[in-house]
Amino acid sequence: MKRKSRTAWRSDCPLNIALEIFGDRWTLLVLRDLLLKGLATFREFQASSERIASNILADRIKKLVEYHIITSQRNPDDARIVTYRPTAKGLDLLPVIIEMIAWADRYEQTAAPANVMRRLKTSPDAFIAEVRSRFEK
Repeated sequence: MKRKSRTAWRSDCPLNIALEIFGDRWTLLVLRDLLLKGLATFREFQASSERIASNILADRIKKLVEYHIITSQRNPDDARIVTYRPTAKGLDLLPVIIEMIAWADRYEQTAAPANVMRRLKTSPDAFIAEVRSRFEK
């Protein structure tokens, strides 16, 4: 579904628009944590090893919700807790994120577990399907 954003883009170039939406490292790391690590709350995202500042995290989550990449929902047992889930639009970023991870692992020394990287490289479609299935419940 294409939608006209309220944001005035610097240009209508598709790469520019994508970079304006999720081009900074914090946004991509929040998506990584949500999609690949299974984190779902503000507190869990904040405890990630990159130590994102709370104001930056709040801003990136707000942006991801605004662009319909993730949704937010109050926990029925504790309304103070908000959980986040990817939308279909967010799940469609999986191949991009996985390819970026594979690229970095190919050229740099990373902390990615070898068994995960093997699965990513040998069967990326199966890996993506497995991740997607976690959110279809």
